[in-house]
Amino acid sequence: MSSNRIEGVDVEPSRVATVVFGTRTLTDRDEEEVRGYRQALSLVHEAPQQLVVSEATIKRLQAACRPGSSDAGEYKSRDTDIVERHPSGTSRVRFRAVPAAVTPTAMADLVSEWGTWQQGRWVAPLVAVAAFNLDFLCVHPFRDGNGRTSRLLWLLQCHQLGYDVGRYISFERIIEENKERYYETLEQSSRGWHERQHDPWPFINFVLYVVRSAYREFEARVGETKAPRGSKSERLVAAIGQLPDTFRFADLQRACPGVSVDLVRKVLNGLKSSGDLACSGRGPQATWAKVRHGN
Repeated sequence: MSSNRIEGVDVEPSRVATVVFGTRTLTDRDEEEVRGYRQALSLVHEAPQQLVVSEATIKRLQAACRPGSSDAGEYKSRDTDIVERHPSGTSRVRFRAVPAAVTPTAMADLVSEWGTWQQGRWVAPLVAVAAFNLDFLCVHPFRDGNGRTSRLLWLLQCHQLGYDVGRYISFERIIEENKERYYETLEQSSRGWHERQHDPWPFINFVLYVVRSAYREFEARVGETKAPRGSKSERLVAAIGQLPDTFRFADLQRACPGVSVDLVRKVLNGLKSSGDLACSGRGPQATWAKVRHGN
């Protein structure tokens, strides 16, 4: 939910559960986009290694964020500016994005540079992730949905590089809590971008701050968990992290052979009490769901 709110897309609190998890007809475009973003988020969490960072993947993620839009998954056909709108009704052009005519070339170059970096890794991984996302936002390849797509790519790249904390702690929530700083560092780092005279470090440092904050919060949560300590309990928690967003008791048992039923139940109930899991139904057929705090 946080990533959508950053972009001004929101739904009534009473409708959140239906929009995200339900199957009923949605009432407006905002609800469609919230559900679409949630589905894209699940795709990134569940199969990150199968989603190569390519133009096809980028278009797929953007299309999920803009369901029903006539140009979903297509690069912009008209030039766009990044406009900052104020509560007073005034606005200003914060950045002039890459023209539509050269956007396909710019995106091909960006994806190619990411592939080249993966082969050589001449800078630290998170620095490369931040630089990629800064360039993506400056290209601004789509008419709409660029911010949400960039944050999905950020999460995807972190998963692929082994920074899995985004499975448990929402990057988007931390960004939302620091929204002014997010836009401020983005503006600072985009100045002179077209002339290759920009300073990427304000935005890079913000990305590093978000990831570090997520790890600190995760460590604090692990320290406070009421789940029993010990190697088998840790195996269960780790296995839950690798299961799909929704799973059943038997799925966890199969993932951790040799662990007693009582211990599985105790760990699940402990994570439910801490708010990290939700349970629907009763008995062996009950469905357990991971709670993505702030997404």
